[in-house]
Amino acid sequence: MTQSPVVLGLDFGGTKIAIAVCDLSGNRVGETVLATEATSGAAKAFDRAIAAARELLATAARERELVAVAAATFGIPFDDRVELAPAIPGWETFAFGRELRAAFPGVRLRMATDVKAAALAELRWGALAGCDPAIYVNLGTGLATAIVAGGAVISGAHGAAGEIGYNVREPADVGKSPSERITLEDVVSGKALVAIADTEFGAETSVAEIFDRATTEPAAARIVEAFTRELAQHVVNLAIAVDPARIAVGGGLARSWAIIAPRLRDALDAAVPFPPDLVLAQFPFDAPLIGALALGVEAATSVLGEEALR
Repeated sequence: MTQSPVVLGLDFGGTKIAIAVCDLSGNRVGETVLATEATSGAAKAFDRAIAAARELLATAARERELVAVAAATFGIPFDDRVELAPAIPGWETFAFGRELRAAFPGVRLRMATDVKAAALAELRWGALAGCDPAIYVNLGTGLATAIVAGGAVISGAHGAAGEIGYNVREPADVGKSPSERITLEDVVSGKALVAIADTEFGAETSVAEIFDRATTEPAAARIVEAFTRELAQHVVNLAIAVDPARIAVGGGLARSWAIIAPRLRDALDAAVPFPPDLVLAQFPFDAPLIGALALGVEAATSVLGEEALR
């Protein structure tokens, strides 16, 4: 009996690259994770990922036809570059789409910004199913959101819809470029929390440790309070603009959901005319990979062929 075809999904992150293979029903048949080794540069990180993907296909999907490949990445992917992607040296000028096509010729291809891929995973199979409109908030190394409307994830004119990490924080910053001011991501993100804590405590401190210490140490509590207050301000303003039925939150910082959730809930209830549901994402830590698989399944079963969700 001929085995059913498979789809390959890749999630390129600043610290790790996750890869999985699934059938056309979304059932995973194999997966692997490798360190990004960002300091080695874009080409080496990409080549290592492709080698790992081919090995996974050979072991987990031997003699099964590969019909689609979908890749999620930090930044906004195009054929000849990845916009807004400084985490890996050379990634912004890396010909992402062309290199993927060359690695898997003749196979349907989809590309996605990681947070929008995560939102698609939640929309198709997770916490945002049936919610319209809705918002996905990713609290990870960086900060971004995705907006769902009409059963689709909104890309925006340039693929940058929901990139609230660039939000203006102060009236005095109006008219200044991101390089001339402190952006929201500079103070509300995992990397920002670690930098602030390192300055405060004079030692390297993980995000999980910061939240743990906030329950007993005033200095850590002040850091977490400032972080959650400013996060809430911008999530509230986004909710007022979109009027979502539900907001789902994922990313690495979602491990501290018990501390973050009550503050967001109180802020939404106080300020939004019609407060939305607020939930932890169903796939809080691997939604971009699941979203890539969803894109791949759509590509394999759709007559639309090659597209990008940015």
